[in-house]
Amino acid sequence: MADFEKKPVKIVETVLRDAHQSLIATRMPTEEMLPIIDKMDKIGYYAVECWGGATFDASLRFLKEDPWERLRKLRDGFKNTKLQMLFRGQNILGYNHYADDVVEYFVQKSIANGIDIIRIFDCLNDIRNLETAVKATKKENGHAQIALCYTLGDAYTMEYWKDLAKRVEDMGADSLCIKDMAGLLLPAEAEKLVHALKEGTKLPIDLHTHYTSGMASMTYLKAVEAGCDIIDTACSPFALGTSQPSSEVMVKALQGTSFDTGLDVEKMTEICDYFQPYKDEVLASGLLSPKVMGVNVNTLKYQVPGGMLSNLVKQLHDAGKDDKLMEVLEEVPRVRADFGEPPLVTPSSQIVGTQAVMNVLMGERYKMVPKESKKLAKGEFGQSVKPMNPEVQKKILNGEEPITCRPADLLEPQLPKYEEEMKQWKRQPEDVLSYALFPTVAKEFFEYRDAQDTGIDKSKVKNGAYPV
Repeated sequence: MADFEKKPVKIVETVLRDAHQSLIATRMPTEEMLPIIDKMDKIGYYAVECWGGATFDASLRFLKEDPWERLRKLRDGFKNTKLQMLFRGQNILGYNHYADDVVEYFVQKSIANGIDIIRIFDCLNDIRNLETAVKATKKENGHAQIALCYTLGDAYTMEYWKDLAKRVEDMGADSLCIKDMAGLLLPAEAEKLVHALKEGTKLPIDLHTHYTSGMASMTYLKAVEAGCDIIDTACSPFALGTSQPSSEVMVKALQGTSFDTGLDVEKMTEICDYFQPYKDEVLASGLLSPKVMGVNVNTLKYQVPGGMLSNLVKQLHDAGKDDKLMEVLEEVPRVRADFGEPPLVTPSSQIVGTQAVMNVLMGERYKMVPKESKKLAKGEFGQSVKPMNPEVQKKILNGEEPITCRPADLLEPQLPKYEEEMKQWKRQPEDVLSYALFPTVAKEFFEYRDAQDTGIDKSKVKNGAYPV
């Protein structure tokens, strides 16, 4: 048990964002969220995570919804609860770096439309890629939470995490999140890590993990005992598996202790009762697969997040090479080492995974290199914690020189160009940001939105009548 001051633990509820992103590929429509907001608003959560991450892309691409309109509706409903979003640093919610003017405008509009807390991370933990988003958040009087992507490797020592926490605090962050996207953080290590971070910073510490490896609830308990201030949990119907631990279970487990959340489990079960029929519906339709609801111990062995594992399986199946999965899983750590041991989180997880598949299927390592691998090798995503394997880097770049500056320093302002390209579809200022992040998908959404005015039946959208 830690010597730090014991106090009530705060709960961030993830059912409206990461829980359904992890379990049903971010397909929960806004209409499923709105009826329960009033009850959720009375629970007393520290925050509700409800936007950002993959919700923006999925809303436009698959649900034919305006993500900005979703945010406004959620803000209208949550009168007493802070709203939180996930933000990929200089990548915003996309997969490439954007110029500072786009990052600043996106932050401004996110807060103007209702976001209180912006959780900002970078896939390489390169804090240069966080600076613009943090400054913009502070300028708009928002809460800037920096998330450190947790991973394993020689370079990721307790001193590394402690130093990073201090640098984050000096940058002006309001709080710190340990983002354990693959469920790799073991209970005993969580205790050590929270202790180390508490020594390195005075910032409140939030812990975010996934149940993929089966460790998450135990990890939360040890982290809380060590002084962790906030934990991310999900309403029970959308908890466990590749999602987070159950909100109600964690609240009950801490009840009567010096870490008691003070939340009412009986009232929280009303939230569960609301979401259970929707869970039954997505199970029956196949949108929720039982495969993502269990525990996969291979997560700890290969450090592959659940979403990345399913992507590898699909790539191999599409190539007719299902029998190569074990070879690919063994190649992933080698590719990761070649690229400087980056944490495996969007977009580095997709890049490393796809390269591992290519290496195995080609029969020669780095014979075929996707453009994203080249960007990572060139430094266009930032600096990895360890240097890249020089021989591999030389082979991939084929004579090109890597960059060493902050990648966004090489980008000219982009907003004027986007404004000009999409002006015919613009109905609100936020539309230019939707277009900036996902030009093709946004254009198709804008055309669909225009077509609605001519009488298209919106109810068909949920049934997939208008696929992209």
